[in-house]
Amino acid sequence: MVICSLAQLVLSGWALTAATSPDNFFYHNFLSGKDNEEIHFRGVKLFVDSAQPSVFAVRGGNATMPCRFWHEPELSSPREVRVKWSRLPAAGGPETDVLVAIGLRIRSLGEFRGRVWLRRDFPGDAALVMTELQLNDTGRYRCEVVDGLEDKSSSVHLELRGVVFPYQHPHGRYYLSFLGAQRACEEQDSTLATFSQLFQSWKEGLNWCNAGWLADGTVQYPITQPRMPCGGHGLAPGVRSYGRRHLHLHRYDVFCFSSSIRGEAAFLQPSHKMNLSEARQTCREYGAEIAKVGQLYAAWKFSGMDHCDAGWLADGSVRYAITRPRRNCGPSEPGVRSFGFPPPHHKHGVYCYKSDDE
Repeated sequence: MVICSLAQLVLSGWALTAATSPDNFFYHNFLSGKDNEEIHFRGVKLFVDSAQPSVFAVRGGNATMPCRFWHEPELSSPREVRVKWSRLPAAGGPETDVLVAIGLRIRSLGEFRGRVWLRRDFPGDAALVMTELQLNDTGRYRCEVVDGLEDKSSSVHLELRGVVFPYQHPHGRYYLSFLGAQRACEEQDSTLATFSQLFQSWKEGLNWCNAGWLADGTVQYPITQPRMPCGGHGLAPGVRSYGRRHLHLHRYDVFCFSSSIRGEAAFLQPSHKMNLSEARQTCREYGAEIAKVGQLYAAWKFSGMDHCDAGWLADGSVRYAITRPRRNCGPSEPGVRSFGFPPPHHKHGVYCYKSDDE
């Protein structure tokens, strides 16, 4: 075992050169070409911690994932350590690297390139600063610190505040495969909802009897008022699950997730109601585009959109958003009402969206 351990140290570029007491020894870093560079251990332990288990933000905003490291007993002078941040997506899948830093050298990776850096406000501060947050940035972020032979880590969950909405294909109920569900959400400026997002929406009152895909490949639906077509009166309220389904063969609706929008959604009806083609043209004349379903839900959730007039959306559906329920405006709860997908020659107003970037 001693020979094996020594061989491992030599292969890794570190060699044990002297031992003066059980907790006092040296390592030479000879592969770096610095034969006289030694790391001196005196029973020092490395610690890594995050100040909070979760961080909440919105799409397009910024977030800081806390992480700090320290040594006990405290070092007389700082040492160069390696810091790596990685992410495990909320929907599952492989862990991917976000950022690697060794001393003052920092490299952001993949889809995070140019959007992340280390805060470094004080010695041992390894907090990850993220900008221009995207819908798919949610997940568990792991801060790993390596100092010589010691390797410690801590995790923080990033969650976006937003809204989950059920979505049905224009061709009707239970039409979407898993890949079709992904595309449908993306086309509506949203992404597949995770179970935790659906569960939070159920706690906030989402009550929907049609089963829909989630990001992890399961099919579920939230029920706050048990009834016969939705599992019967004997089942308690909750999120019903069909479990994992075949991603290509099975067909369902989908639950999409949207967060805040970097722009403004507005209802337009110049002097007369319009068919779908005229509605698209009207939005263009106002320097905007016809709004997507996710943008209407986000405007309702974050901007308090409240308009009792139905209007065309980009997918050919007709909807309207209500935050103050009142007579002649549908049910008694706030929400986005839908008239489905009427023939495109029918006449309605239109909801347009103009991005702040334009």
